[in-house]
Amino acid sequence: MDLYEAIKKRCSVRSYQDKPVGEDALHRILDAGRSAPSARNRQSWKFVVVRDAELRAALAEASGQKFLANAPVIIAVVGLTPEQTMFCGIPTDPVDCAIAIDHMTLAAVAEGLGTCWIGRFDQDACCNLLSVPPTAKIIELLTLGHPADKPSTKKRNPLEDVVCYDRFS
Repeated sequence: MDLYEAIKKRCSVRSYQDKPVGEDALHRILDAGRSAPSARNRQSWKFVVVRDAELRAALAEASGQKFLANAPVIIAVVGLTPEQTMFCGIPTDPVDCAIAIDHMTLAAVAEGLGTCWIGRFDQDACCNLLSVPPTAKIIELLTLGHPADKPSTKKRNPLEDVVCYDRFS
């Protein structure tokens, strides 16, 4: 699949078929995340792949979003250096992990799979469930699976509304 086609097709999926994600596809998706750029090439992330049904149900409870339990895979993207910042003052983990997640979402589209970024979750509860040490933070949870229905793409603002040249306007 062409990259631009994957970008256009990517959307949030909140309803999944009761069908496992193939190991080869999962490996390619995780490798896409691993291949993402990061600040100073630190790659200070871990991808915790959750397939256990009870653990997925517990993560759904900790997020207040029941549909997580129905996704055959949840990937917890964990930043390992939460105190690290870039020279510009922005924390590195959320930026680096977001790039990795975006690579995974586009790879999932190419595999015919759906994903959904989850930022609404109880950090402490999810870290406890996944044995994430206190020196790290879960940046996002990412659901992954075969969409149960044909997802619709979201309307996007026109390019001229989001782009300005030379100065902010």
